[in-house]
Order: sequence, then structure tokens, then C-alpha cells
Amino acid sequence: MDQTITQVDAFTDRPFAGNPAAVCILPLRRDAAWMQAVPREMNLPETAFVHRKGDYFDIRWFTPTVEVDLCGHATLAAAHVLWESETLAPDREVIFLSHSGLLKARKESDWIYLDFPATPASDASAPSDLIRALDVAPVYHGKNAFDYLIEVESEAILRRLKPNFGLLATVPARGVMVTAPSERPEYDFVSRFFAPAVGVDEDPVTGSAHCTLGPYWQRKLAKDEFVAYQASARGGVVRVKVRGDRVELGGQAVTVLRGVIVGSGA
Repeated sequence: MDQTITQVDAFTDRPFAGNPAAVCILPLRRDAAWMQAVPREMNLPETAFVHRKGDYFDIRWFTPTVEVDLCGHATLAAAHVLWESETLAPDREVIFLSHSGLLKARKESDWIYLDFPATPASDASAPSDLIRALDVAPVYHGKNAFDYLIEVESEAILRRLKPNFGLLATVPARGVMVTAPSERPEYDFVSRFFAPAVGVDEDPVTGSAHCTLGPYWQRKLAKDEFVAYQASARGGVVRVKVRGDRVELGGQAVTVLRGVIVGSGA
């Protein structure tokens, strides 16, 4: 059986920007080995696999090397494909079942809003190899269940970072998010995200990181709503609303490619 696959640029309103993700809407469940082989072939930061389960949709995410427990941009891409393909009406909320619990997506005009769990960071010393890999003096360092969080003094410092990815890959975490106050008035804060340990040296736009960045900047700026910019080469905008133990992430999405895995790779 052939398997349709769609490539979407997430957290952007134009092609070839934001964060690319592949999405497979599965008519039948597939095993983990097959699902890992697809992103290895696609060589995108994430591939989302979605399978309908009554009124819900099971979702799993794979990088080219590993399965991950939470991914924002591929979830946004998956919701976009469900509505665009008319698998679900655009006025219907998408409810995903995932390793990180219940996730929801709703559409408002050209924007998609994800309801994700907050993953606030706690104060934690960063490993010496992490600091050496970034070659930077942190203003703050902490950690959540997945990643390290580093604040640097300025956006200029953040943009100049050229990490040692080989050394960074040895740090025991999914990745490291680096953040700073924005120098532009249209954004509240900026960030970058590095995850060589899971096969992604720099992630273009990382939705799940904003589940940590939102609560962090909420404490620092004493506000609940933000417009954030992830300052990768591709770049992307994320609207962030902190709501207690949940975070709402807003972004746009553009389909750039549709194809078929012939014989579904079986």
C-alpha cells in the first residue's frame, strides 16, 4: 500500500522558512522501525505520524535518529495537514494523544494554536562541556525534563553563537535552548535551539522549547503573552500564551511538497 507524505514549513507564512516537517496520516498502524526509517530517508528535523483513533489522533514524532516525546512544529504541521486534506473540518479542534499526554490544536484564520503542557525549567548548573561547546558566559542556566536552558546577555551574542556540535552532542540532554531579550520591539524574546544528540545540530523553530521559554520570560517580564522569534537561518515566529500549567503556541504553516512512499516501504 502506498503511503502519502506531506512536507510542511511550520511557524512561517511563506515557503522555505520556518521549520520543515514531514507528516504521514496513517491508514493503518506501523511499527517503530518503519517510522524511524521514513525520517532517516526524508532527512528533516522531524516527521510526524498520525493515526485516527475514534475522535482522537495518535501522534508520534521521529527525528532522523530517534523518537522524541514532544515536538511543537511537527504537531502544528500535522494539524495543518488534517485540515488541508479535509480529514477533519477546519472548524473542528484536533485532539492528539501523545507520549506527553493530551495535545490540542485549533485554527483561527491563518493561525494554528496548540495547547501544550508547560515544561518550566528549574535552576541547574550547566555541564562544563555545554558551556565550552557554546563558548559563552551565561546570565542564567537551568534545565527541564528534556533540555538545558541558557540565557545570554544580548541578542547579538545569541546570533553570533557557533557551537561545537561534536562536544555538545555529549551533553546528557535532548538539546539546549539559548535565549536573550529581543533587540526589536515587535518581539519580546529571541532564541536558538541546538540538539545534535538527537541528530539535529540546530532546529530552525522549536515549538516545544517555548513551553519552557514562555514560563521563564513570564517570571522575568511579569506578563503572560509574548511574540517570540527563533533566530535560526530560516527563522520563525511563535505566539506564546502562558496559562497556568499549559502553554498556547501560535504559528502559521505552509505546505511545500506532497508525495507518495511507493509500496509504503514495506
